[in-house]
Amino acid sequence: MESKLAERAAELTEFASASNVQIVPARSRREINLFVGMPSSLYADDPCWVPPLLIERKDFINRKRHPFYLHGAAAQFLALRAGQVVGRILVSDDPNYNREHQANLGCFGMFESIDDETVAAALIEAAADWLRARGRDTLRGPIDYSLNYNCGLLIDGFDTPPRIMMNHNPPYYARLLEACGLAKAKDMYAWWFDDNQPVMIDWRRRAERLAQRARFTVRPLRLNDLHAEIQRCKEVYNAAWERSWGFVKMTDAEFNYLAKHLKLIAMPDLLLLAEMEGRPIGFSMTLPDLNEALRPLDGRLFRWGLPLGLVRLSRARRQIQTARLLVLGVIDGFRRRGVAEMLILRTLEYGKNQAHFTGAELSWTLEDNHLINRTIAAVGGKRYKTYRIYERAL
Repeated sequence: MESKLAERAAELTEFASASNVQIVPARSRREINLFVGMPSSLYADDPCWVPPLLIERKDFINRKRHPFYLHGAAAQFLALRAGQVVGRILVSDDPNYNREHQANLGCFGMFESIDDETVAAALIEAAADWLRARGRDTLRGPIDYSLNYNCGLLIDGFDTPPRIMMNHNPPYYARLLEACGLAKAKDMYAWWFDDNQPVMIDWRRRAERLAQRARFTVRPLRLNDLHAEIQRCKEVYNAAWERSWGFVKMTDAEFNYLAKHLKLIAMPDLLLLAEMEGRPIGFSMTLPDLNEALRPLDGRLFRWGLPLGLVRLSRARRQIQTARLLVLGVIDGFRRRGVAEMLILRTLEYGKNQAHFTGAELSWTLEDNHLINRTIAAVGGKRYKTYRIYERAL
């Protein structure tokens, strides 16, 4: 099967070179603008797509601004046909990941393409060539730098919009990637909670009994001691996932960069730390779904030199009705004690009763993390989207 996929990928790559598909690196200001703006025409007819802020996307791939580039490397490529942009791809190399996992792989992300297998093949091969030149032997993705950022190809759940920091793509992307010889490496699940959760009553009693027995407490972060609190969260984050598939520890610079950006939209009572005798053992982070407010802005905060989008964003933020629980971790040795359940329940109760959210997404979880998946289902979560990571030998 793998040999047939490889042969098909080679055929497509050869055909791409003969079908006027040109791959160029995105380096100049104009090319970067084309790179970040490319999806706008591709998704023009998709009612679920949320245009990301262009200024944030430029910042994300800026070598002078993003802390990934302090230890890793990346490149961006555009696919052109007859002078028109028809696709794009980000390719990255994270030495930290390869060292931690004794691996030799690189990642592709920010993948976009028209429905044309030759365009996709040309983009994937450009990423593969870049990684081969750096001595890597495996390509994995879609992953923007690492699993700490946007990752995964949506393969079901196309009829609802993406939540903050989650991907969205047309259904045909899976076919394009598989035609390029990429095969499933792992699936990830997104879960949905609505504001009608009768199961929570029974689970609250059970979780409170477990908390009393295990002698742990759950509290919001202390904003007057934010630097120390962030360090506690980072300790839990890196320890809770260090054995998880595909995970790489965030550097101090990356964690601080993410915390700086997220605290601008975070609600303190939805940033929770579980402790036992003063030691942090669990951590959850839930954010209002800023995508609701971003959707009408078409990716722009300024128009005609005026902060019109910024004003609209400020107003729309106050009307956000949903949220995303994007971090939920408990360190090894303290699982099966009700910590995860209590973090979820506290989040749902505050979201419903104080923030007045009508629903929330918990994402993502690995398909084979059976313990946490059972826990989420038990407290009322419904699996409603699946994302896939692909892989191919080079």
